[in-house]
Amino acid sequence: MSDSVADAAAQAEPTAGEAEELLFDDSGRDALHVLPLGMLPLETPGLRRAKLIKNARLETVVEIFHDRQTGSGQINPDHLGSLFPSHSKALRTDMVQINKLVKINSFDVYSLRKELRRVGIAVNDAKSLQLSEGKRSELTGYMKDFTRPLLQQVYGSEERQITDVSDILAMLANPDRDEALSNLRLLSEKLKVKLNEIPDFLEDYGDVFLSLAYFRSCLDGIVPEVQKFMGWAMEPKSSELISRDRQVMKMLADVQSKLTSITTSITGRFEAFDRRSKDFWNDISAESFRSVRHQIESHHVTIGGVLCGLAVKMALWKARFPQGGAGPQKRVEFIRSEIQPGLDHILAIENAASGVK
Repeated sequence: MSDSVADAAAQAEPTAGEAEELLFDDSGRDALHVLPLGMLPLETPGLRRAKLIKNARLETVVEIFHDRQTGSGQINPDHLGSLFPSHSKALRTDMVQINKLVKINSFDVYSLRKELRRVGIAVNDAKSLQLSEGKRSELTGYMKDFTRPLLQQVYGSEERQITDVSDILAMLANPDRDEALSNLRLLSEKLKVKLNEIPDFLEDYGDVFLSLAYFRSCLDGIVPEVQKFMGWAMEPKSSELISRDRQVMKMLADVQSKLTSITTSITGRFEAFDRRSKDFWNDISAESFRSVRHQIESHHVTIGGVLCGLAVKMALWKARFPQGGAGPQKRVEFIRSEIQPGLDHILAIENAASGVK
């Protein structure tokens, strides 16, 4: 354990203002691999500043600090006792929660909603399990695909200006034309819900498809990186030295096969979601919406786990080799030490979700 990690852990409890900032840390809330511990009712003061993160081997570690100058100060959760000797009683209580959290595959807000409920851990504020306003705004383009049929049901072919998901919900909850209100009444009849219950339906609808937009955005960012990585990773095969090493060639082929299988399968799952959401608008009912919502929400944890695993591995690759390049042997060593470990775990999550044995 470095002195800098120990020094950071020894800092005093955050002030009220700092605590609020930690609780609503946008980068942590919007990430797949980060869990700001300030969102949890922990008793150890120094832990409220810390984060749980997934490293490239998909191990959960506690990040005590992170900045550009000193990098990331990380420690295995089992070693936290050496950092907080004066808070041993509080830490013993907190470790009950932390030991449950280390087993969670992804720390995105949608996976956390389900997983925290499953293991019986509360949060200080429900807003900490919502995407930041900035991220919601980023996802508006994705959300239009899911809300266009809904808007057409209410407003027909009229174009509406939308800059954020909340605009869509407000527009539908407060229609500004008699025809729109009439269409909203018709929608409530099809859904078999009262007109005054439509806002709750819209909130549910918006949240379900915001989650899908979030994961789709993550997928669209990760898959191209995986494809670039595979091109970079397979280049050593043309090296005469590497090509004669049967074990290395087998390892490279194995990594390529698993990454291809994972990305192909999870992309197929999103295509299935798209089909189901379109089917809903061909047969609008409360039951059909519940079916779509159940299908999407039941995949949150596995989608989060797969995307989180791929994201941290691709992030490390880009950090280590920002310009690409590197000799064949150096590439092979990186693939063996950082990419291969944990890949079976990601594949197992995806196979279990897609029904592959």
